[in-house]
Amino acid sequence: MTKFLSFLKDTLVTLIIAVAIAFLLKYFVIDSCKVLSSSMYPTLQINDRILVFKLAYLFGEPQRGDIIVFEPPDELDQGIDYIKRLIGLPGDTIEVKDNALYINGEVQTESYVAELPLYDFGPVTVPEGEYLVLGDNRNLSMDSHEWNYPFITFDDIEAEAILTYFPFGRFDILQN
Repeated sequence: MTKFLSFLKDTLVTLIIAVAIAFLLKYFVIDSCKVLSSSMYPTLQINDRILVFKLAYLFGEPQRGDIIVFEPPDELDQGIDYIKRLIGLPGDTIEVKDNALYINGEVQTESYVAELPLYDFGPVTVPEGEYLVLGDNRNLSMDSHEWNYPFITFDDIEAEAILTYFPFGRFDILQN
């Protein structure tokens, strides 16, 4: 009986530690998200499952091209996080015209967009400590070009998307 109680105690302690580690990882390090819209098509598709790294910007700044998960502006008030590509860094001047994205006056080649943008936007200069985001499906994305105030803050950014893991046939490491 003593061996059984010892085994039960060891198993319970191991289980509690495992649950605590899983909880800490999920809420502070890495998490899973489900893609709910086509705004990032073709990079991400509806119902894709992705892993996001919550500590990505603990020791470094977000980089142009990163795919980020963030809290959208209050004007959208949907209670869900958004996934978009980070396009404008602090101090950048962003403009969309003539079916192209311009950053600081230079046209950008973007192999990841679904189609060329059919709208004009800007020019706007990204304020210090803020960022501008666009979906890869530019013409069907509720992103910076649609918002009253087109910027998000560093504090709005929750994680960087690092890979698509489901469906298994779409497994891919997400790079900018």
